[in-house]
Amino acid sequence: MKRESDSKKRVTAQEAEARPRDDSSRPQGERAGDPLAYAKSLGYSEREVRSVPAGAAVTHGCGNPIALAQLQEGQTVLDLGCGGGLDAFLAALKVGPKGRVIGLDAAPESIEKARANAQAGNYTNVKFRVGTIDKLPLPDKSVDVVISNCVVNHALDKAAVFREAYRVLKPGGRMFVSDLVTTGKLPDEVLRNADKLWSAWLAVASDRCAYLNAIEAGGFRTIVVLAEGLFPLAEANSLLRGRIISIQVKGAK
Repeated sequence: MKRESDSKKRVTAQEAEARPRDDSSRPQGERAGDPLAYAKSLGYSEREVRSVPAGAAVTHGCGNPIALAQLQEGQTVLDLGCGGGLDAFLAALKVGPKGRVIGLDAAPESIEKARANAQAGNYTNVKFRVGTIDKLPLPDKSVDVVISNCVVNHALDKAAVFREAYRVLKPGGRMFVSDLVTTGKLPDEVLRNADKLWSAWLAVASDRCAYLNAIEAGGFRTIVVLAEGLFPLAEANSLLRGRIISIQVKGAK
């Protein structure tokens, strides 16, 4: 995997991963929209969104990994980059009281919000922890399913993230990731305007091939692209049109 040598981009990417996932860091088109309508456009049902505490009902994702994961009662689920907890809470309803969900986020503010939402919703099978997705604070072979929603694209070393996901999965465990990738190398014109257009993640965005290669480099040998398509929010921007793909991927250990 090609490593980024520009130290400015390195710092920018790290800051992006740790930034609280609030409206101030999202594309203008998303901030201006209806949160419920946006969630539904990603594959969430209105019933799902309304089933969680109000403070967790806003998603900043690019897909719905819960719809793909086929979670079962009693499983242990890890949510990488949990934000306010939407996917973690939906997973908790799937795995039931005998299951367990761990939400991880690099931003302490996001974890504080997620914990408040858990208390408001009286979730007893969900725990939230501060941590980075490339150094998971979990033991080997400790979870059944890893999910993530539009977070790994912020990581500088995506292969390191997937190695960690592979490490904590039990034998036979699965990973379901919804994320954004590019259709190829981004032109300099787009990169020069990265902060203005789509925040810092464009500086470390991977194209589709490189992203899938990073999953393989992480140890996964069974990799399936479950769905993909041009990301509507990017299509609204003339510089990004046709360049950003929302991809849903399954990896099995």
